[in-house]
Amino acid sequence: MRHLKTFELIEAVVRAGSIRKAAEDASLTASALNRRIQNFEDEFGWPIFERLPRGMRLNPAGELLMAHIRNQRTDMQRVQSRVADLSGERRGHVSIACSQATIPYFLSHQIALYRKEHPGVTFAVNVRDRVQAEQDLASFSSDLALVFEPIHMAEFEVICATAQAVHAVMRADDPLADRTDLRLRECLRHKLILPTKAYGVRHLLEIGAATIGEALNAAVETESFDLIRHYITQEHAIGFQIPIGLDSERQADMVHRPVSKKDVPVGQLLLGQMKGRTLPVASAKFLQQLTEALEGQS
Repeated sequence: MRHLKTFELIEAVVRAGSIRKAAEDASLTASALNRRIQNFEDEFGWPIFERLPRGMRLNPAGELLMAHIRNQRTDMQRVQSRVADLSGERRGHVSIACSQATIPYFLSHQIALYRKEHPGVTFAVNVRDRVQAEQDLASFSSDLALVFEPIHMAEFEVICATAQAVHAVMRADDPLADRTDLRLRECLRHKLILPTKAYGVRHLLEIGAATIGEALNAAVETESFDLIRHYITQEHAIGFQIPIGLDSERQADMVHRPVSKKDVPVGQLLLGQMKGRTLPVASAKFLQQLTEALEGQS
């Protein structure tokens, strides 16, 4: 316990990659922070950083220590949550790494429902692409992940999987708006506003375009799904999204239609946590709520 503040400073150096930058963030002098780490290394019995010309990097001993720090923090959060449950206060903190599409409607609604029952619980919602989400779990930066078409699965324990077809988003007066069987080739004749290649929707569109021998030519490429939804009202363009990011869309000038599964494969929205990790009480309860909500949509 007495090393908790030092552990926070060590993590700050790891994030910043240098003593100077970490010291600025912690409102310390670089020399004071360096002394604190050196004193800890002397007491610990081993150096934990490689001191490089351009910064600091954990050595193998430091990596083991960092894993211990993160486990200790998780254990403390779990104990605090259980004590709060015993006292009836129901406090805690939930951090979740998620795809953009899940935020505007699904997650905002689920968080509001949870906080109505447990107003003492706070949330951190971290927007991550399909690579970063699992990295967040591994670094204990997030307790949970809700992500579309993640790439690496080694440390990701899937709790719930929900199929999501790719939808084309367009103006209500678009000629394709009345189509019930929308083909990808028809969409590609329009101006396209596309998510970047870091996102699962783009990955599935690339597969579909390659299958029919076409190329994806973006008039606008963006990391913002809000821009995709709103830009189509400015120009006769077609964007793409998954249903969980569109279900509550009520704008009269916008419609969305599923692209034929013959052309674009259906993706998976995965909810999960770090494999083998025991979650704090608040996060475990929110995970259960999300699982029930997603299974109810299937």
